[in-house]
Amino acid sequence: MTEPFFFSRTASLSLGDVASLTGAEPAADTSLERRIGNLAPLDRAGPNDITFFDSAKFLNALAATKAGACLIAPRFADKVPSGTATLRIAEPYRAFVLVGRALFPGALRPSSLFETEGGHVGASVHRTARLEAGVIVDPGAVIGPRAEVGAGTVIGVGAAIGPGVRIGRDCAIGANTTITNTLIGDRVIVHPGCSIGQDGFGYLMGGQGHIKVPQTGRVIIQNDVEIGANTTIDRGAIRDTVIGEGTKIDNLVQIGHNVAIGRHCVLVSQTGISGSATLEDFVVLGARVGVNNHVTVGEGAQIAALSIVTHDVPPGARWGGAPAKPVQLWMREVKMVERMAIQKYERGQANAASTAAKDD
Repeated sequence: MTEPFFFSRTASLSLGDVASLTGAEPAADTSLERRIGNLAPLDRAGPNDITFFDSAKFLNALAATKAGACLIAPRFADKVPSGTATLRIAEPYRAFVLVGRALFPGALRPSSLFETEGGHVGASVHRTARLEAGVIVDPGAVIGPRAEVGAGTVIGVGAAIGPGVRIGRDCAIGANTTITNTLIGDRVIVHPGCSIGQDGFGYLMGGQGHIKVPQTGRVIIQNDVEIGANTTIDRGAIRDTVIGEGTKIDNLVQIGHNVAIGRHCVLVSQTGISGSATLEDFVVLGARVGVNNHVTVGEGAQIAALSIVTHDVPPGARWGGAPAKPVQLWMREVKMVERMAIQKYERGQANAASTAAKDD
């Protein structure tokens, strides 16, 4: 129980391999035949490990490290201890990630929880479903009529794939995920507990009760999307809900019906996007952002955490606050309110002291 290693690594890499992979420049005295087999932070690294350094606030940890090798920005290279091989590179953490991907390819996407090969006898696959060669279906999974699943895809324990759903190649569908009314591209990762393709939240309000609006659209998820655990994506009502290629969605995100999300967007945890909103390409939403219905967030815009977006955001803008506005304006408002609050507090304290002195 003291050594629970969950991810097996490939064969170790030589420092020459690391230099070729990352473009890092080894120090003159570095042995390129030296091998490393693991990743570790500065304070826990040993002779078999590679680490990285990219911030002056960790200089003490760098001085004490026992790492076999360190990826480091050139300006700090002379701070590396003598027993640690120095690999100079402008972006140390990016290089560290590339090494990690090479050492631990199995950590890049979920695998079969049952280590299944092919379809497990405990899975239920409808006779009209079509699975390409190399699909893995874990125990308890259900694949419905006319569903199609591409080669290399893993369907996790207890996942439910509805009628007519299409899932591309080399995807990973997490345990206890439900997918209906959805078309999914290649290399898509859906983490456990997601619900995709269910009804959108649509009602015609009235004094005698609320009439449900039919939701007849689909969810379209393009290539290389990753969707975090327990995220929900509603199908469209009168047009499709679309997630553009390369977009990365964190855990616990809610995406409403008819939402259009562009390519390579980033949505951080607990964000909620209301129906018919549009996010153009490369938009970033911080944690717990709320986006109102029918709002458009322009290409490359960034929204600060805890913000509420109630109006269209121009391309490339940085907004924050509730309601959200340009960051500089928002920060000025925050400072002004803070100054007013401090002044009022100080006046109150002075009045209280004066009253106490009179009472004495």
